[in-house]
Amino acid sequence: MVQHERDILELLKFELRFLEDGGYGRSPRTPWRPTYIFEDSPSCPNLGDPARPHPCSECLLMKFVPVERQNESSPCRFIPLNEKGETIDYFYRCGTQLEMEEALAGWLRSHIARIEQQLSTSTGPLLEECDESMKVAAT
Repeated sequence: MVQHERDILELLKFELRFLEDGGYGRSPRTPWRPTYIFEDSPSCPNLGDPARPHPCSECLLMKFVPVERQNESSPCRFIPLNEKGETIDYFYRCGTQLEMEEALAGWLRSHIARIEQQLSTSTGPLLEECDESMKVAAT
């Protein structure tokens, strides 16, 4: 389980670097359409493939998608980014690119800090309940 949390931590750090480096700006390949947060990231299993052969359930970001939204066609759009529950989908409809990127950066930094803190102080699972195999191994 700790490896799973480390994988999520690395994904979140990658996403923050990608965001800060302008990765979600207009693409020179498709300047006529906006760049979609998470969906147009190199970390998306379906990046660049309109057929979307990989189910979103394979993505580590699904951990952050509310259960009731996990069957959406783009579930990563429904990750709550702040205490108001505003999501990427909300910002697409009601916000600006800058507002969305600021909310996303705050969300990423917050989760990165939380996971790093937990990794430094805990030997148990961090983001989900304890794996049965770990319980048995600890006894």
